[in-house]
Amino acid sequence: MKAALVSLGCAKNLVDSEIVLSVLERGGISLTSDLKEADLVILNTCAFIKPAREEAAREIKGIRKKTKARIAVMGCFPEKDLEECRSMLPEADLLIPIHDYPRFGKILGDFLGISELPAMEPTKRVLSTPPWSAWLRISEGCDNHCAFCAIPKIRGPFRSRPYEEILAEARSLKEQGVLELSVVSQDTCRYGKDLGEGAKTLVDLLRELDGMGFYSIRLFYLYPAEVTDELLDLIAGSKSIAHYLDLPIQCASDPLLRRMNRRDTVEGMRDLFRRIQEKIPDAVYRTTLITGFPGETEEDHRSTLEFMKEIRFHHLGCFRFSPEEGTPAYKMDGEVPEDVVRARERDIMGLQLQIAAERCREMVDKDLEGIVTGYDAHRHQYTFRSYWNAPDEIDANIYFSSPITVPSGSIRKLKVTNGFVRDLAGQLLPEE
Repeated sequence: MKAALVSLGCAKNLVDSEIVLSVLERGGISLTSDLKEADLVILNTCAFIKPAREEAAREIKGIRKKTKARIAVMGCFPEKDLEECRSMLPEADLLIPIHDYPRFGKILGDFLGISELPAMEPTKRVLSTPPWSAWLRISEGCDNHCAFCAIPKIRGPFRSRPYEEILAEARSLKEQGVLELSVVSQDTCRYGKDLGEGAKTLVDLLRELDGMGFYSIRLFYLYPAEVTDELLDLIAGSKSIAHYLDLPIQCASDPLLRRMNRRDTVEGMRDLFRRIQEKIPDAVYRTTLITGFPGETEEDHRSTLEFMKEIRFHHLGCFRFSPEEGTPAYKMDGEVPEDVVRARERDIMGLQLQIAAERCREMVDKDLEGIVTGYDAHRHQYTFRSYWNAPDEIDANIYFSSPITVPSGSIRKLKVTNGFVRDLAGQLLPEE
C-alpha cells in the first residue's frame, strides 16, 4: 500500500502532517509524492478563515481528478465544523477531526482494513522540509481569544509541550543534520506560563537551544505585548537566534485593538519597536494586518497606515476580515462594505510595496551569510536565505548567479547588489 499526504495551512499543521507520515511509515505503508501512485491520500486542512476552507475544497477536487485512491481528510476543518466539512468536501471517504488524534492509528487502520497503525507521537516525524531545515512546535492551542480568531475553539486552550521533550526533539533534529530550526507556536512568548510557578520559560528554552549548535534559530508568532527585554537581550547576544521578529500586530488603532480583544496599545507597540531598535539595530520586522474588521473607521485605517510608515516593516501580509461563526466578531455590528475593504487592502499593500522596496534598496552593498536553498531553473539563479527572509515562502527571496554548481544546504556569503520591489539579488563571495 502507498500513501500520499497534502498539507495545507500553517507550519503547525505541517508538523502534524510530518507526525502522520511517521505513523504511516512505522505502520509499513510506503510514502509517495505522486498522487497517481497512491492507494490513500491524506489531506490535512486549515479552517482559520473561509478562504482556507474553500482552498481545501479546491484541493480535494484536484486530488480526485488525479487519483481514484481513498481520501482521508484530517485537521482543523473537520474539527471546526464536521457537517460543513462533509458538505464542502463530499469527495472525502474519511474525516478525522483533531480531537480524534489520540485514536488516529486505530481509526485509519480500521478504515484501511489493516491492523491498528501506531499512535501519533510528537517526537516521531518524517520531515517534509529540506534536510537542513525543520520546524519545532513548542505548544498547542491558544488562550488569547482575539475576537476574530477561531483557533482557541479549534485547537483548544494553550498547552506547553514538556520542556525535556522539546529539547530531546531538538537534539534529534540536530543529529539528523538540521541547520535551521524554526520555533513555532500560536503564542510563542507564552511558553511555560501555563505550567505554574518555577516552570521553564521561553527564555530558558531558547538558551538551551542556542547552545546546541544550530546554524540558525528563528522565532515565529510573538505576541507584541508579551515580548520582554529579557527576550530581546537574549536574541541580541545569541550565537544562533536570528535577528528576525515576527510580530502580528493586526492593526494600529486603539479603539479597533480593543474591539479585537487584543492586549496591545499603539503606544505599547511603538515602545516595543523602540526597544528592539535600541537592542537589535539590524532586526528584520514581519507582521500581519486585518482590514475590514467590524466597526473599522477611516480614522482607524489611517492610523494603521501611519504606523506602517513609522515602523517600516520589511515583510507584511494583509488579510480581509472573515466572519467566523463562534467568534465574538461574528455577531458584531459595524460591517464594513466589501468595496471599502478591498480599497483599504489596496492602500495597505500599495504602501507596503513602497516600504519594502525602500528596505530592499537599503540592503544594497551589505554582506549576508545564509543557506543556499535551491536553484530556480526558470530564472537560472540560485535561491538563498539569510536572517532577512523566513523559510515559509511568505517573505521575499534572495537570488544569486554562479558559473559553478553551489550545493543546496551549503552556507555561503554574498554581497547584495540589487534591491527590487520585494526581492534581493547578490553576488556570491569567495569561500574563506
